[in-house]
Amino acid sequence: MVVIFQCFQHAFKHAIKIISLLIFILPILPSLYAGEIEPRAYVNTPVGVNFLLSGYTYSDGGLATVISSPVKDAELKMNTGLFAYARTLNVFGNSGKFDVILPYSDLSGSATWAGEPRKRDVSGLIDPRFRFSVNFYGAPAQSLKEFANYQQDLIIGASVQVSAPLGQYDSDKLVNLGSNRWFIKPDIGVSKAWGAFTLELSTGAFFFSENDDYFGG
Repeated sequence: MVVIFQCFQHAFKHAIKIISLLIFILPILPSLYAGEIEPRAYVNTPVGVNFLLSGYTYSDGGLATVISSPVKDAELKMNTGLFAYARTLNVFGNSGKFDVILPYSDLSGSATWAGEPRKRDVSGLIDPRFRFSVNFYGAPAQSLKEFANYQQDLIIGASVQVSAPLGQYDSDKLVNLGSNRWFIKPDIGVSKAWGAFTLELSTGAFFFSENDDYFGG
């Protein structure tokens, strides 16, 4: 029962992480900046466990742009569903994980472009994400039976995430679901447990390829 509860608890936390990713998944303008914070990004999990997750988000609101941008008074509505798969791995005796996120969205909205009103309705795939992570200290690879007795102390891990330009993109439109460019994000993190409390620190960097087919050049 302890193992089942711990696996369910981890699945729930992982679902929260994936839903929080949607805050960043919509790269519709180069002047739109965002970040992401993922709780429990570095945590030990029994090896050989598969997770199939689905989720839905709805967002409705304005879009902040820089003063010099020709885009003004943007109002967007999005219905987004996602499917995610994750598998825990044994990486040279340490716990690791591979996951993929596939979001699909329906977007509608309006804005003014250089003083002219514009509308946009589009549905399609958002750029999928793939990630490989490994805890190289404090989180040994364990079976379900072994994991029942595991107690976290200090975990140090790293990950690499890649986003592929496979989402919907139309170079004749300003607002798209896909970004038409790759990005890679290396990340390193630390998780320290003190009884019922856990302190987590992580840092990473995004490296983007160019979008050579952007609206208006």
